Amino acid sequence: MSKKLYDAYGNPIETELLTEELAGPTVTGVRTPIAGHPSHGLTPEYLAGLMLEAEQGNEQAYLELAEEMEEKDLHYRAVLSTRRLQVSGLEITVDAASDNKDDVKAADLVRECIAAIRPALFDILDAVGKGFSVCEIFWNTEGRQWMPERLAWRDPRWFGFEPTTGEGPLLRDETGLLTPLAPAKFVTHVCRSKSGLPIRGGLARAAAWAWLFKNFDLKSWVLFCEIYGHPLRVGKYGPSATESDKKTLLRAVRNISSDHAAIVPDSMVLEFIDAKAQGNVQVFRQLAEYLDMQISKLVLGQTGTTDTGSRVGTADAHERVRADIERSDADQLAATLNRDVVRPLILLNFGEGRALPTLKMFRPEKKDLDGMTNHLSRLVPLGLRVGMSEVRDRLGFPDPGENEECLGAPVATPEPEQPGDSGDSAVDVKEPREKSAHSAGMPDIPFEAERDWIDDLTDETLDGWRPLTEPLIKPVMDLADSATTLQEFEDGLAGLAMAQDTRQMALALGRSLFVARATSEAGKGNA
Repeated sequence: MSKKLYDAYGNPIETELLTEELAGPTVTGVRTPIAGHPSHGLTPEYLAGLMLEAEQGNEQAYLELAEEMEEKDLHYRAVLSTRRLQVSGLEITVDAASDNKDDVKAADLVRECIAAIRPALFDILDAVGKGFSVCEIFWNTEGRQWMPERLAWRDPRWFGFEPTTGEGPLLRDETGLLTPLAPAKFVTHVCRSKSGLPIRGGLARAAAWAWLFKNFDLKSWVLFCEIYGHPLRVGKYGPSATESDKKTLLRAVRNISSDHAAIVPDSMVLEFIDAKAQGNVQVFRQLAEYLDMQISKLVLGQTGTTDTGSRVGTADAHERVRADIERSDADQLAATLNRDVVRPLILLNFGEGRALPTLKMFRPEKKDLDGMTNHLSRLVPLGLRVGMSEVRDRLGFPDPGENEECLGAPVATPEPEQPGDSGDSAVDVKEPREKSAHSAGMPDIPFEAERDWIDDLTDETLDGWRPLTEPLIKPVMDLADSATTLQEFEDGLAGLAMAQDTRQMALALGRSLFVARATSEAGKGNA
């Protein structure tokens, strides 16, 4: 490719490096898959020092601890996996930059690569726990086009951050020095659960303290369970007992707990003291449950789907991951993919100057289609104006093509004329002074009968119908303009009757009834 290409940070893309493996594990270098286990003998002092070292540029021990936390704590692993799985399973759409055929073609290319990047979304979201993640892109150049073949997760211990600025992540080379990542070769994701350094933004940093205290609690609980119900054994020896006798007695006392049998010399005495548990033995469970609840709040934003005890309600009280957390994770992940996957894909295949499509991740909104269509069927005849494109978008139907055959309302066919008994032709009727909204646009159909005084009275009464119906329609239209959702509009209809002014309509109806009655009585008198 003759023209130089640049990534989102302005760094030139070296296409010859894109087909090589740059961040794989090594046997003798610093990028070894064998990790340490800092959780062994972990104390509050050691944990505080470990986190301080991570801030100062030595992140390895902290990242190893974050990995162990997922392996050893069932609850932390469950809630963290739930958050990552839920976000990685969201719907992905790609919007073209415009309706131009070139922009549509670019969007179609991005849609093709979604199948390759979808399995790696869970690995990219490893940043939720550790603060950042790096995946290496393996580009496939077969078929005379660039396409991501797969994304490979890379151990975060193999990367670091610039000590003075905190920028990165940077790759550790064979000698351990930090080097910039090759442009268009890596997907680097930073989880922004808080402001500050990326290494301090991972949830493992906040959960580590609860994890440590829970380990102390579980260890004490296990020791308690081991001795619970066993009597206290006391061995007594005389003043002439030798060191060998003392060791024999101690060994016998210990064996009684496990083997329930022991032998001792006659000169030695064994006593059994009944074990009586003192205090509330539930304190271990209560502390463990409390710490689990705090971790659930940290990771999922709620406890209703993980801790269903009497104090937290039922699992139906919340979503699996709180909606605002899910949206934030989805927006951050989509921004990363647009920067590190979509942009290089378009540049490598179409060059500079092409408008970039936009990848989005979201949860489809649940729509009350039946309620919306019912409201439209009632309000549109009253004069509510709604765009057809907006309705199609809400229903999920695309706009029809220019020559595409479209469905439509059935056209009513007029009934055939019935021959009259007298054989007279239909009588033309003069046009009414104003058509109603329902009859506007309808074909004129001649009437078969002559007009009488009832027709004249009807025309005179309906001549000014618009001022009569305006006070009834206006509150409905105002509610439709102010409501932001269909449910809000439906809820507002219940109290709408009080806002409608029916006085003019009532007066008109009363006047019409009076005139009709008077006219009828006059007609009887003349007869």
